[in-house]
Amino acid sequence: MKNQKTLSIERKMLLILCAFWCIPFLTTKNLHAQGKAILNATIIDGLNKEPRENKTLLLRDGKIEKIGDSGMAVPAGYIEIDAKGAFLLPGLIDAHVHIASFGEAKRALLSGVTTARSMGASNFADVGLRELAKTGKIEAPEILAAGYHVRPSLADDFFINRPELSRFIKDGVHGTEAMQTVAGVLIEHKVNWIKTNATARAGLPHTDPRQPYYNEDEMRALVNKGAASGIPVAAHAHGDEGGFAAVKGGVRSIEHGTYLSERTLRLMAAKGTYLVPTIAVVEDLTMPGGDYDNPTLMMRGRHMLPRIRQTARMAHKLGVKLIAATDTGYGTESTLRLSQELEEFVRIGMSPFEAIQAATNHAAELLGLGDQIGIIKQGYDADIILLEQNPLQNIGALHDLLFIMNNGKIIKNRLTW
Repeated sequence: MKNQKTLSIERKMLLILCAFWCIPFLTTKNLHAQGKAILNATIIDGLNKEPRENKTLLLRDGKIEKIGDSGMAVPAGYIEIDAKGAFLLPGLIDAHVHIASFGEAKRALLSGVTTARSMGASNFADVGLRELAKTGKIEAPEILAAGYHVRPSLADDFFINRPELSRFIKDGVHGTEAMQTVAGVLIEHKVNWIKTNATARAGLPHTDPRQPYYNEDEMRALVNKGAASGIPVAAHAHGDEGGFAAVKGGVRSIEHGTYLSERTLRLMAAKGTYLVPTIAVVEDLTMPGGDYDNPTLMMRGRHMLPRIRQTARMAHKLGVKLIAATDTGYGTESTLRLSQELEEFVRIGMSPFEAIQAATNHAAELLGLGDQIGIIKQGYDADIILLEQNPLQNIGALHDLLFIMNNGKIIKNRLTW
């Protein structure tokens, strides 16, 4: 049996070893919780067209605590980050993604996307990613999930998960009751959005993207089902007939909208329906590699690309709010980033400032998060990117991010290189 002196020495050694072992974890935790100060920044806040130079931001607990001039006192203990005059913007919002893995989520985040609206993922992967991101277990944007599309032919794995709905395998999802039944499954899985296909897809060689799927009554039934649980509906629609029915039915956003008519766009402007045109992904159709690599789709893309640019240009002139999105999964083969979509927006006649708003505060409005993200303002989430050059003069500056912060956590810092 050991004597008291020996036990005392062993306890002290264990305490010392524990202290050394715990230091890295305690330090990391403290660094995340510790206040930060970004000095000498040029702020483009998403609201004002003119940049504000020589500003200091105080950040704490994932929020913007205070904004002041560069001479503002920084509290003791804050980590100081010298922006050296770099241009500071809100983190980008990608309003249409298909992220379904840790790697895809991280690639999106490293491109400056701090919030992403998922528009479809098998096995409710986006719901799981959303919860993991909330708790900080993975490096990912804040994710708003939609789960499966409500469409005539549901994905095979939907039925593997819900075999009791196998009647829809043969008959398809048609009619108001069927659509509401499928929406009910999505709501059970706690989605943030309901995504439906008002027309056929463009990214499959055997489909015709103009083909309508649902009428106004079916769309309204879906919208009402979602509204009862506070969940908005987004409608994929390339063709005008399906798009018009979706807008009449009350959807909050139209995704793509390639062949929408002036009549439909005027209705969208009147009802406040958002357009998420995803122009850059159509350009991806026209070239090998990337998200799509198929001869039929390359030919399709050649006539779709000028058409979607024309539609988006008309929508902007008519007062429809355009929202930026990639429609990519940020996979290893993807060459699409949100900066390309903003270049497309400038190409169709939007100012660089309007394009930036389409990926920041206007996108936040669409998502119902306009009081939390999309603006550099006291009390808002500390989602921040820094650029070397002024994107109001050259929107392409968004291709090169020097610094990314997500909810107060530094994701990338190249300011000192």
